[in-house]
Amino acid sequence: MPIKQQDESVAIAEIDAQLGTLPDDQRQALEHLRQTIKTAAPEAVEAISYALPAFRYRGRPLVSYGAARNHCAFYVMSPVVMDANRDAMAPYDTSKGTIRFAPDKPLPDELVTRLVRARLVETDATAR
Repeated sequence: MPIKQQDESVAIAEIDAQLGTLPDDQRQALEHLRQTIKTAAPEAVEAISYALPAFRYRGRPLVSYGAARNHCAFYVMSPVVMDANRDAMAPYDTSKGTIRFAPDKPLPDELVTRLVRARLVETDATAR
């Protein structure tokens, strides 16, 4: 396991550096999102996936997040989870596996927690 912990510490440093380059409003919104994900999935490990801050669970991609010029994004990585929660995401701009939001209007913690927990269940089910 020490290698995994070392890999996570490298990822955390890279994520911190990446978030540090963002404008304050985006950085704060994504730091809050990051903390909400950590709370909802305490067994998940931080990682970099496709050059984005991400979380992995049981060695598999769980969720990721990032920023673009005019918005922040939460990548749920599951069309099934997105479809099951479509009504809760109605106020946001969504696509197949992504929710986009303005930094000054972050996603509610309850929604993030619901989506992360659904991804945990989905990952557990496919791991069997």
